[in-house]
Amino acid sequence: MTMDIQDDSRPAPMIKRIFRQAPTKPGQTYGVPGEGNTIKISVVAVLVVLGLWQIVTASGLIAPPFLPSPVAVVQKLFGLLSTGFTGVPLWEHILVSAGRVFAAFALACIVGIPLGLAMGMSPVMRGLFDPFLEFYRPIPPLAYLPLMIIWFGIGETSKVLLIFLSVLAPVALGARAGVRSVAIEQIHAAYSLGASRAQVLREVVLPSALPEILTAMRIGVGFGWTTLVAAEMVAATMGLGYMVLSASQFLQTSTVLVGIFLIGGIAWCFDLAMRWVEKKVVPWKGRM
Repeated sequence: MTMDIQDDSRPAPMIKRIFRQAPTKPGQTYGVPGEGNTIKISVVAVLVVLGLWQIVTASGLIAPPFLPSPVAVVQKLFGLLSTGFTGVPLWEHILVSAGRVFAAFALACIVGIPLGLAMGMSPVMRGLFDPFLEFYRPIPPLAYLPLMIIWFGIGETSKVLLIFLSVLAPVALGARAGVRSVAIEQIHAAYSLGASRAQVLREVVLPSALPEILTAMRIGVGFGWTTLVAAEMVAATMGLGYMVLSASQFLQTSTVLVGIFLIGGIAWCFDLAMRWVEKKVVPWKGRM
């Protein structure tokens, strides 16, 4: 009777090679949870979804007016790049929307980060502003959009302020949480060495709170792009949100999908940039 001897030297199957964890680094017995390169997995996941999307649309299970194929969406993108939308080049729609979101984001950071730090350092500031932030934070932007129009008109001010309000709360609360996460031993050590309150804030609290602040900024800009469509609902003639809403009224689904993908793509690129900033500014994040 003969027995088949399994050859252990043969290469592992493709799936195991893709999903296997990265080897531990020197000094790491069990490895860092979640550490490892996920690019291959992400590429495979995207290709699978695109393939299923193409199969569903090519088989006729869903009519093109409701879900155009990926090829049709790409063709529409090139068409918009060449002819524009409603007589306006596509790049102008992108610049207008990006300008609104990033102007509101910058304003929210200028106001929200100092406000959050003050709320974390002072019970008086926390008592003054925390009820208002916690009250309006869960309210959807569409609820106070009419007030923005009544108070500030239908121009750019109401649109930027609407996005600003959606970004302000997560940024301010993230900065406050960052202050609360500072080790009290570090603060006591700084005071024992003769540091003033301002020096403690600048040299101890702010560096320790930076990881939380940067995470809150990433979350906040996501809320800003989410609010963009609502901000461009009224009296807008340019912008990606305006393009999506206008195209949906005429069942131009491919144009709607192009606008959605552009919004998501720009937000994703900014998130990648923020991750790069995190690695440069707070390289100790997740290692302490």
